[in-house]
Amino acid sequence: MADAMSDQFAACASVGNRDLLGKVTLGLFCSVHCPGKLVVRTYELVRALRDADVTLVAGFHSPMEQECLRLVLRGGSPGIVCPARSVQDMRLQPEWKPPLQVGRLLLISPFPASVRRVTRETAQVRNAFVARLADVLFVAYANPGGSTEHLCRDALEHGKRVLTFSAAENEHLIKPGAQPAEDAPSVLRAIRDMSQTVT
Repeated sequence: MADAMSDQFAACASVGNRDLLGKVTLGLFCSVHCPGKLVVRTYELVRALRDADVTLVAGFHSPMEQECLRLVLRGGSPGIVCPARSVQDMRLQPEWKPPLQVGRLLLISPFPASVRRVTRETAQVRNAFVARLADVLFVAYANPGGSTEHLCRDALEHGKRVLTFSAAENEHLIKPGAQPAEDAPSVLRAIRDMSQTVT
């Protein structure tokens, strides 16, 4: 799996440990405006996934996603950050340097060196890249009719396994096929199932 994944993204510039591409990964998405009770559930979920050494991959752009990255970096689990711009000559956040040095972090991007600014268009391309890179997607919350919901529906149409919290706020994701997840154990089971499929 590692060789195939590395080959698939060989043209993408990166900083950090490319061996993380060989791990089974969980793609994380959350819209900018997230209901309070789902914020709490997301925080608890990511903390449990971190303790289980799950590799998260995301753009880590929305406030909730940024908080999740901070949780990952403070723990011992690996993470893959996909910026909505080139990683070449990108200014690294100070808190990224220790996990980069020990091989727990990878920054990877599909954009050439000329793309230095984040725009709405590059964010959409980046999100599609995350969805392709991850083995399983977890959508904590998506604004109805927004870009994250459209991405979720597109992933489902392409056969990607998509999970979301079992909550009334996510019914618009569950109806087209996202699988409701109650807690960390249910997400971990889905990741284990995927790991057994690809090994």
